[in-house]
Amino acid sequence: MQLEEIFKNVKAASKSLTLIKDETRNEILQAVAEAILAHKEEILAANRSDLSRMDKSNKVYDRLLLNDKRLEDIAADMHHVATLPSPLGKTLKEKTLENGLNLKRVSVPFGVIGMIYESRPNVTFDVFSLCFKSGNACILKGSKDADDTNRAEVKLIHNVLKQYHINTNVVELLPATHEATGELLNAVGYVDLCIPRGGKNLIKFVQSTAKVPVIETGAGIVHCYFDEEGDLTIGKDIVDNAKTRRPSVCNTLDTLIINEKRLQDLPELLSKVETKGVRIYADAQAYKALKGKYTDDLLEKADEETWSYESMSLQMGVKTVANIDEALEHIAKYGSGHSESIITEDQDAQKKFQTLVDAACVYVNTPTSFTDGAQFGLGAEIGISTQKLGARGPMALEEITTYKWLITGHGQIRA
Repeated sequence: MQLEEIFKNVKAASKSLTLIKDETRNEILQAVAEAILAHKEEILAANRSDLSRMDKSNKVYDRLLLNDKRLEDIAADMHHVATLPSPLGKTLKEKTLENGLNLKRVSVPFGVIGMIYESRPNVTFDVFSLCFKSGNACILKGSKDADDTNRAEVKLIHNVLKQYHINTNVVELLPATHEATGELLNAVGYVDLCIPRGGKNLIKFVQSTAKVPVIETGAGIVHCYFDEEGDLTIGKDIVDNAKTRRPSVCNTLDTLIINEKRLQDLPELLSKVETKGVRIYADAQAYKALKGKYTDDLLEKADEETWSYESMSLQMGVKTVANIDEALEHIAKYGSGHSESIITEDQDAQKKFQTLVDAACVYVNTPTSFTDGAQFGLGAEIGISTQKLGARGPMALEEITTYKWLITGHGQIRA
C-alpha cells in the first residue's frame, strides 16, 4: 500500500507538468545542472559509500563510479537538454475532411514513466532531465549498489523543484528492493510506460512480470567485422576505441570478426588493445595467427559461450570468417540488435552490411562507442532500445512522447 500511495501521488503530479511553460522547464533544468556542480561533494560522498560496498574487480564498478569529470559531463548534458526544442505540442499531421472536420495529430507526454536501472547513477539525472523536459513524471527504481548515490541525487532535484514551487512527486525514487521492481511493473493505471535498463536477467524478469507497457533496452552483444578490404591503420584505432574507451557500457565491442584473408594483420589490428590488457578469446584460426605475437597470458581459446557473452570488461572474442556473408550469419545468430560495425573500403560491402544487419545502429569505418544519445545530438538518453515496435536506438525526448488526435468541428454529425 505504501508504494501504491507513491504511484497515486506521481500520477496526480504528472497532470500539473503539462501546464508548465517550456521556458520554466528549461530554467529549472539549468538550475539542477548548476546544483549538481555546486553540491558535487555531497553526491561524490554518497557515491564513495556505494563504491565501498563493491569490489573494484567487479565489472560494473566503473559504471557505478562518479568523479568530477563525469558529474561535469552529466551537468553539461542537462544544460544541453534545456536548449533543445520542446517535443510537446508539435503538429505531426493535419487535414480537413470534406465535411469540414479539422483533424490534427499533436505530440503529448506519456504521463508517468517508470525507469528500472542497475548500478548507473548517471541515469537518475538523465531520466529526470528528459522526462521533465517532455512533460513526463518519472518513478525511478535503482539498484542497491547505487542507492546512496541515487538518493543524494533525487534529494538535490527535489530541493531545486521546491525553489520553483513544483510538486516534488513528479520524480520519485522507490526502495532498492526486488519487490519494488515487481510492484512498479504491475502498477496498471498509474504507470503509462516502463523502461528497464540493465542486463539479461533484469530484461527476462521484466518480460515475464510486466503488466504495464514496456520498451526494452536490451543487452548489447556488439560486433565489428574487419573485411578483406579493411584499412589497417584506422582499423586498429576503431577496435581500440570500441573496446577500451569504456568497457563496462553496452556499446562496447564484444567480438571482432575478421576475414581470413587478413589474419596476417590480426596482431597489428590488436596491437593497441594489447597494451591495455585486453584478454582475447580466439577461435582456432585466430589463435594460431596470434600465438607468439600477442601477450601469452592474455590469449585463450574461444568456446561456444564466447560468442553469446556480453563482457562489459577488458576481454573480447575473435572470430574468423571466409567472407562477409559468414560475418553476417554470425551477427544474425549471436547479435542482440544493439550496434554493429564494419571496417572496409569496399563500398559494395559497406552497403550490403548496412542493408542486411538487423540492429538499431549500424556503423561503417567508425566504432560502436558512438551509440549514445548525447553523441547523436539528442541530449542525454534514457536508454538504447533494441526492439522494433516504437522507439529504436538511443531514446531521447521524441521517443518518450506519444500523440493524440484533436478534432474540431461546428455541428457536424455522422450519418
